[in-house]
Amino acid sequence: MNVYPDLIERIKAVFVDMLVLIFLMFIFSTIFSSFESVPNELRIGAFVFIFLLYDPIFTSLLGGTIGHMLIGIRVKQSENKEKNINFFAALLRFLCKSALGWISLLTVSSHKEKKAIHDSVVNSVVVYH
Repeated sequence: MNVYPDLIERIKAVFVDMLVLIFLMFIFSTIFSSFESVPNELRIGAFVFIFLLYDPIFTSLLGGTIGHMLIGIRVKQSENKEKNINFFAALLRFLCKSALGWISLLTVSSHKEKKAIHDSVVNSVVVYH
């Protein structure tokens, strides 16, 4: 088996993560609706966690999001495929991926290490785990 997942595997992981985010929104909404009054700060905190920190936290601490883990792939440092990228690299990777959207995945098929643009920006690589 090739060490680098192809585009289809990465799209599967994105799809799983979309379902995870929907589930998290549902959970937080259910919890918040059970209280009479929820401070705006708490709502903002939940929003920030779900939409801005989910990917970078999981990627830096565990080597990938829930989608990555279920598909069997991980995000690692290009120069040391045993090490996860740090939080700041994971955050920058996520912000680039979000800003570019699906365009970022255009380079996966043509790159020898199957890197997307957001991987090249932070010098990360996605590998099978």
